[in-house]
Amino acid sequence: MNKTKVLVFAVIALVALNFGILGFLFLSKNNDGPRGRKMPREIVIEKLHFDENQIVEYDKTIKLHQETIRSIDDSIRNTRNELYKLLNSETIDSSKRDSLYLKFAGFQKQIETTHFNHFVEIKKLCKKEQLTDFNNLTEELSKIFNNRRKPKND
Repeated sequence: MNKTKVLVFAVIALVALNFGILGFLFLSKNNDGPRGRKMPREIVIEKLHFDENQIVEYDKTIKLHQETIRSIDDSIRNTRNELYKLLNSETIDSSKRDSLYLKFAGFQKQIETTHFNHFVEIKKLCKKEQLTDFNNLTEELSKIFNNRRKPKND
């Protein structure tokens, strides 16, 4: 009977803890991403002081940008599969391999062009008085949109 009471108490405590965490996550209105960092979308909106109409248009540009990048990423993935399939051969066709390397370079160019054009569209959304804020934002872009986190050197 004593073990049963401890087990029931532990189960109730864990269920209550789970509900508490879920409630906190759903009810907190922060827009922070992983590790408490603000999401790039929120940073841009905040720094450029976008109004509701600008936010709606900005969200449209984000959607188009993400779709384009996703498509390029799919092409990269397919090309990577082609590259590694070359390992199945007795001898590796160096011209095919080099051709695939060039495809990767082309995809990287497409990615950078897509990112750049995305910010051209964001700039077009800005009102005259927001252009100074946009220019200040451009100095921070590489930090804000860097997907690769540097490991801590301890």
